Amino acid sequence: MEIKTVNILGCGWFGLAFAKTLVQRGYHVKGSTTSFEKLDDLKVHGIQPYLLNLNENAELSSDFFDSDVLFVSVPPRAKTDQAQNYAEKLKKIADAAIGRTKQLVFISSTGVFEDGNFEVDENSIPNPALAAGKALLEAENLWKNYVQFNTTIIRFAGLIGPNRNLAKFFAGKSDIPNGKAPINLIALQDCIGLCLRLMETKQFGGIYHGVTPHHPTREEFYTALAEVSGMEKPSFKKEILDWKQINSVNVTSKLGYNFEVKNWFEWMNNCAL
Repeated sequence: MEIKTVNILGCGWFGLAFAKTLVQRGYHVKGSTTSFEKLDDLKVHGIQPYLLNLNENAELSSDFFDSDVLFVSVPPRAKTDQAQNYAEKLKKIADAAIGRTKQLVFISSTGVFEDGNFEVDENSIPNPALAAGKALLEAENLWKNYVQFNTTIIRFAGLIGPNRNLAKFFAGKSDIPNGKAPINLIALQDCIGLCLRLMETKQFGGIYHGVTPHHPTREEFYTALAEVSGMEKPSFKKEILDWKQINSVNVTSKLGYNFEVKNWFEWMNNCAL
């Protein structure tokens, strides 16, 4: 299957950056936004723009779903009541995509796993504790039930990169709990690189964990990141409470993807946030 047209439903922080990369590589890219003001921004970057808002009862443009690969990157809202309706809203997308897209890639999150004091990979069974995690797992199961197209699930860990410096959430704070727990993060360049590798290898239909395979502690990582970012250093409690470590087995074994970020401390000394 030759991939020519790639559609991205949800041109947010990741989706827009990915769309720009695809355009640069010669793909025809359709992208959606919920903001009328952002339509011109998509167009300027060579992305065919669409206004799609799942929170409204508007008809979805069927033309948008004509694609070789459709990436769905619309995370659930944090509020419990909105998260509960998440899968129901995504069903509109699934129904509209039937017969129009060949491959569907759902951008999920490692938040589907609870902090169970364990290491997990793509073969582990999630049991989410939070509303957003439960909504994502429900959505994953929704996509799997559609036999009309092939669904791939990519679970990203915490996202970090340009204009997303996570140190700001900890800078200057003291007695932050769980300082010895491992981090699970992925940089923007690896989010994009992993998705490109999926398209290159055409290993669709599986579950992939987008998580950098370097897991320093929260204390080590965020203290160093605050320091290199010129922020006041935080202070963590030297304890480990509930934790999890997300491993990426399928990403390396099936896709053969080589993470660009191999060491977070080297990355933070050479990046612009």
